[in-house]
Amino acid sequence: MELEIENNNKIEENPISNNEINEISNIIVTPEKQQNFLETTLGKTINTALDIGLRWILPDIIENQVIEIKDTLLKNGLKEGIKKSIDSAVEFGKSTLGIVTGKFDNISQIETVVQKGGIIDTISETIDSVLNYTMKKNLIPKNIGSVIKSSKNVLLDNVQTNLEKTMTNQLKAIENIDKYISKWNVALQEKNFDKMEQVYKNLKNNLEELIPLENTLKKARELENMHLLIKNKGKNFNISYEEMELAKKLA
Repeated sequence: MELEIENNNKIEENPISNNEINEISNIIVTPEKQQNFLETTLGKTINTALDIGLRWILPDIIENQVIEIKDTLLKNGLKEGIKKSIDSAVEFGKSTLGIVTGKFDNISQIETVVQKGGIIDTISETIDSVLNYTMKKNLIPKNIGSVIKSSKNVLLDNVQTNLEKTMTNQLKAIENIDKYISKWNVALQEKNFDKMEQVYKNLKNNLEELIPLENTLKKARELENMHLLIKNKGKNFNISYEEMELAKKLA
Protein backbone atom coordinates (compact mmCIF):
# COMPACT_ATOMS: atom_id res chain seq x y z
CA MET A 1 0.00 0.00 0.00
CA GLU A 2 1.63 3.22 -1.12
CA LEU A 3 0.42 6.51 0.26
CA GLU A 4 1.88 9.68 1.67
CA ILE A 5 3.64 8.99 4.95
CA GLU A 6 4.10 11.79 7.41
CA ASN A 7 7.55 12.26 8.92
CA ASN A 8 6.38 12.56 12.49
CA ASN A 9 6.19 10.11 15.31
CA LYS A 10 2.87 11.24 16.76
CA ILE A 11 0.09 8.65 16.75
CA GLU A 12 -3.44 9.66 17.61
CA GLU A 13 -4.97 7.77 20.51
CA ASN A 14 -6.79 4.75 19.07
CA PRO A 15 -6.50 6.11 15.49
CA ILE A 16 -7.99 2.98 13.98
CA SER A 17 -11.01 2.22 16.12
CA ASN A 18 -11.94 5.41 17.94
CA ASN A 19 -15.11 6.00 15.91
CA GLU A 20 -16.07 2.58 14.63
CA ILE A 21 -15.87 -1.05 15.72
CA ASN A 22 -13.43 -3.16 13.70
CA GLU A 23 -15.91 -5.82 12.63
CA ILE A 24 -13.42 -7.93 10.66
CA SER A 25 -10.59 -7.54 13.14
CA ASN A 26 -12.86 -8.79 15.92
CA ILE A 27 -13.41 -12.09 14.09
CA ILE A 28 -11.37 -14.67 15.96
CA VAL A 29 -10.74 -17.92 14.12
CA THR A 30 -11.17 -20.92 16.42
CA PRO A 31 -11.54 -24.65 15.73
CA GLU A 32 -15.06 -24.42 17.17
CA LYS A 33 -16.10 -21.65 14.76
CA GLN A 34 -14.73 -23.56 11.79
CA GLN A 35 -16.43 -26.76 12.97
CA ASN A 36 -19.78 -24.99 13.39
CA PHE A 37 -19.46 -23.37 9.97
CA LEU A 38 -18.68 -26.68 8.28
CA GLU A 39 -21.45 -28.53 10.11
CA THR A 40 -23.98 -25.85 9.20
CA THR A 41 -22.89 -25.19 5.61
CA LEU A 42 -22.08 -28.75 4.58
CA GLY A 43 -25.08 -30.03 6.54
CA LYS A 44 -27.43 -27.77 4.59
CA THR A 45 -25.71 -28.78 1.35
CA ILE A 46 -26.19 -32.49 2.06
CA ASN A 47 -29.75 -32.00 3.28
CA THR A 48 -30.71 -30.11 0.12
CA ALA A 49 -29.09 -32.77 -2.07
CA LEU A 50 -31.02 -35.56 -0.34
CA ASP A 51 -34.24 -33.56 -0.64
CA ILE A 52 -33.80 -33.14 -4.39
CA GLY A 53 -32.74 -36.77 -4.79
CA LEU A 54 -35.79 -38.13 -2.96
CA ARG A 55 -38.11 -36.07 -5.13
CA TRP A 56 -36.41 -37.44 -8.23
CA ILE A 57 -36.57 -41.12 -7.26
CA LEU A 58 -40.11 -40.83 -5.86
CA PRO A 59 -41.88 -38.94 -8.67
CA ASP A 60 -45.27 -40.54 -8.07
CA ILE A 61 -45.49 -39.54 -4.42
CA ILE A 62 -47.03 -36.21 -3.52
CA GLU A 63 -44.88 -33.44 -2.04
CA ASN A 64 -46.14 -33.74 1.54
CA GLN A 65 -45.46 -37.48 1.63
CA VAL A 66 -41.90 -36.99 0.38
CA ILE A 67 -41.35 -34.42 3.14
CA GLU A 68 -42.75 -36.86 5.73
CA ILE A 69 -40.47 -39.64 4.48
CA LYS A 70 -37.41 -37.42 4.65
CA ASP A 71 -38.37 -36.16 8.12
CA THR A 72 -38.78 -39.75 9.30
CA LEU A 73 -35.33 -40.65 7.98
CA LEU A 74 -33.81 -37.57 9.61
CA LYS A 75 -35.41 -38.25 12.98
CA ASN A 76 -34.30 -41.87 12.98
CA GLY A 77 -30.60 -41.48 12.43
CA LEU A 78 -30.01 -39.68 9.15
CA LYS A 79 -29.49 -36.27 10.79
CA GLU A 80 -26.96 -37.71 13.23
CA GLY A 81 -25.32 -39.60 10.38
CA ILE A 82 -24.84 -36.42 8.35
CA LYS A 83 -23.24 -34.67 11.32
CA LYS A 84 -21.04 -37.68 11.97
CA SER A 85 -19.90 -37.77 8.34
CA ILE A 86 -18.82 -34.11 8.54
CA ASP A 87 -17.16 -34.42 11.95
CA SER A 88 -15.28 -37.56 10.89
CA ALA A 89 -14.12 -35.85 7.69
CA VAL A 90 -12.86 -32.86 9.67
CA GLU A 91 -10.90 -35.08 12.05
CA PHE A 92 -9.52 -37.06 9.11
CA GLY A 93 -8.42 -33.84 7.44
CA LYS A 94 -6.67 -32.53 10.54
CA SER A 95 -4.89 -35.85 11.09
CA THR A 96 -3.87 -36.26 7.44
CA LEU A 97 -2.61 -32.69 7.12
CA GLY A 98 -0.88 -32.73 10.49
CA ILE A 99 -2.82 -29.74 11.82
CA VAL A 100 -1.72 -29.33 15.43
CA THR A 101 -3.46 -26.00 16.10
CA GLY A 102 -6.87 -27.50 15.43
CA LYS A 103 -7.57 -24.79 12.82
CA PHE A 104 -7.58 -24.95 9.04
CA ASP A 105 -5.54 -22.14 7.52
CA ASN A 106 -6.57 -22.23 3.85
CA ILE A 107 -9.24 -23.49 1.49
CA SER A 108 -7.12 -26.30 0.03
CA GLN A 109 -7.17 -27.95 3.46
CA ILE A 110 -10.96 -27.76 3.51
CA GLU A 111 -11.05 -29.30 0.03
CA THR A 112 -9.09 -32.27 1.42
CA VAL A 113 -11.77 -32.69 4.08
CA VAL A 114 -14.62 -32.64 1.55
CA GLN A 115 -12.93 -34.73 -1.16
CA LYS A 116 -11.06 -37.32 0.89
CA GLY A 117 -12.72 -37.33 4.29
CA GLY A 118 -15.14 -40.15 3.53
CA ILE A 119 -18.33 -38.06 3.72
CA ILE A 120 -20.03 -39.96 0.88
CA ASP A 121 -19.11 -43.40 2.29
CA THR A 122 -20.40 -42.49 5.75
CA ILE A 123 -23.66 -41.13 4.37
CA SER A 124 -24.06 -44.25 2.21
CA GLU A 125 -23.71 -46.49 5.27
CA THR A 126 -26.08 -44.24 7.23
CA ILE A 127 -28.77 -44.40 4.52
CA ASP A 128 -28.64 -48.21 4.52
CA SER A 129 -28.81 -48.37 8.30
CA VAL A 130 -31.65 -45.86 8.62
CA LEU A 131 -33.70 -47.46 5.86
CA ASN A 132 -33.33 -50.92 7.41
CA TYR A 133 -34.44 -49.57 10.79
CA THR A 134 -37.39 -47.52 9.55
CA MET A 135 -38.68 -50.33 7.32
CA LYS A 136 -38.34 -52.86 10.13
CA LYS A 137 -40.29 -50.57 12.47
CA ASN A 138 -42.87 -49.84 9.73
CA LEU A 139 -42.08 -46.15 9.96
CA ILE A 140 -41.96 -45.96 6.17
CA PRO A 141 -43.61 -48.40 3.71
CA LYS A 142 -41.29 -51.24 2.70
CA ASN A 143 -41.91 -50.67 -1.01
CA ILE A 144 -40.85 -47.03 -0.72
CA GLY A 145 -37.85 -47.95 1.40
CA SER A 146 -36.80 -50.51 -1.20
CA VAL A 147 -37.05 -47.93 -4.00
CA ILE A 148 -34.89 -45.48 -2.04
CA LYS A 149 -32.36 -48.19 -1.26
CA SER A 150 -32.09 -49.37 -4.86
CA SER A 151 -31.70 -45.75 -6.04
CA LYS A 152 -29.24 -44.76 -3.31
CA ASN A 153 -26.59 -43.83 -5.87
CA VAL A 154 -28.85 -41.03 -7.12
CA LEU A 155 -28.87 -39.55 -3.62
CA LEU A 156 -25.12 -39.94 -3.25
CA ASP A 157 -24.44 -38.40 -6.67
CA ASN A 158 -26.57 -35.41 -5.69
CA VAL A 159 -24.65 -35.06 -2.44
CA GLN A 160 -21.32 -35.23 -4.27
CA THR A 161 -22.42 -32.65 -6.84
CA ASN A 162 -23.73 -30.25 -4.21
CA LEU A 163 -20.57 -30.56 -2.11
CA GLU A 164 -18.50 -29.72 -5.16
CA LYS A 165 -20.71 -26.67 -5.82
CA THR A 166 -20.29 -25.54 -2.22
CA MET A 167 -16.50 -25.77 -2.50
CA THR A 168 -16.62 -23.90 -5.82
CA ASN A 169 -18.62 -21.14 -4.13
CA GLN A 170 -16.06 -20.97 -1.31
CA LEU A 171 -13.23 -20.66 -3.83
CA LYS A 172 -15.12 -17.91 -5.64
CA ALA A 173 -15.68 -16.08 -2.36
CA ILE A 174 -11.94 -16.14 -1.66
CA GLU A 175 -11.23 -14.93 -5.20
CA ASN A 176 -13.70 -12.10 -4.61
CA ILE A 177 -11.92 -11.14 -1.39
CA ASP A 178 -8.62 -10.92 -3.28
CA LYS A 179 -10.29 -8.87 -6.03
CA TYR A 180 -11.80 -6.46 -3.52
CA ILE A 181 -8.46 -6.02 -1.79
CA SER A 182 -6.89 -5.21 -5.17
CA LYS A 183 -9.72 -2.77 -6.03
CA TRP A 184 -9.42 -1.12 -2.62
CA ASN A 185 -5.69 -0.59 -3.16
CA VAL A 186 -6.37 1.00 -6.54
CA ALA A 187 -8.91 3.33 -4.93
CA LEU A 188 -6.36 4.10 -2.20
CA GLN A 189 -3.80 5.17 -4.80
CA GLU A 190 -6.49 7.34 -6.41
CA LYS A 191 -7.37 8.74 -2.96
CA ASN A 192 -10.99 7.99 -3.75
CA PHE A 193 -12.49 7.27 -0.34
CA ASP A 194 -16.07 6.80 -1.60
CA LYS A 195 -14.87 4.01 -3.87
CA MET A 196 -12.82 2.54 -1.02
CA GLU A 197 -15.90 2.55 1.21
CA GLN A 198 -18.02 0.68 -1.34
CA VAL A 199 -15.32 -1.93 -1.91
CA TYR A 200 -14.88 -2.30 1.85
CA LYS A 201 -18.61 -3.00 2.29
CA ASN A 202 -18.57 -5.57 -0.52
CA LEU A 203 -15.58 -7.28 1.08
CA LYS A 204 -17.37 -7.54 4.43
CA ASN A 205 -20.47 -9.01 2.75
CA ASN A 206 -18.39 -11.68 1.03
CA LEU A 207 -16.66 -12.61 4.27
CA GLU A 208 -20.03 -13.53 5.76
CA GLU A 209 -20.34 -16.39 3.26
CA LEU A 210 -16.80 -17.63 3.74
CA ILE A 211 -15.48 -20.18 6.19
CA PRO A 212 -13.31 -18.34 8.75
CA LEU A 213 -9.72 -18.91 7.59
CA GLU A 214 -6.80 -17.11 9.21
CA ASN A 215 -4.86 -16.54 5.97
CA THR A 216 -7.80 -14.79 4.31
CA LEU A 217 -8.88 -12.86 7.39
CA LYS A 218 -5.39 -11.49 8.01
CA LYS A 219 -5.42 -9.71 4.64
CA ALA A 220 -8.95 -8.45 5.25
CA ARG A 221 -8.06 -7.21 8.76
CA GLU A 222 -5.11 -5.21 7.48
CA LEU A 223 -7.31 -3.57 4.86
CA GLU A 224 -9.99 -2.78 7.44
CA ASN A 225 -7.49 -1.26 9.84
CA MET A 226 -6.06 0.98 7.14
CA HIS A 227 -9.54 1.89 5.93
CA LEU A 228 -10.77 2.90 9.37
CA LEU A 229 -7.52 4.69 10.10
CA ILE A 230 -8.02 6.93 7.07
CA LYS A 231 -11.74 7.32 7.78
CA ASN A 232 -11.24 8.24 11.44
CA LYS A 233 -8.62 10.83 10.49
CA GLY A 234 -11.29 12.67 8.52
CA LYS A 235 -10.50 10.81 5.26
CA ASN A 236 -6.97 12.14 5.48
CA PHE A 237 -4.56 10.08 3.38
CA ASN A 238 -1.44 11.44 5.10
CA ILE A 239 -0.56 8.48 7.31
CA SER A 240 2.47 8.26 9.56
CA TYR A 241 4.79 5.28 9.28
CA GLU A 242 4.00 4.33 12.87
CA GLU A 243 0.26 4.36 12.18
CA MET A 244 0.74 2.17 9.14
CA GLU A 245 2.82 -0.31 11.11
CA LEU A 246 0.20 -0.33 13.86
CA ALA A 247 -2.50 -1.20 11.32
CA LYS A 248 -0.43 -4.17 10.14
CA LYS A 249 0.33 -5.38 13.66
CA LEU A 250 -3.33 -5.26 14.71
CA ALA A 251 -4.22 -7.51 11.77
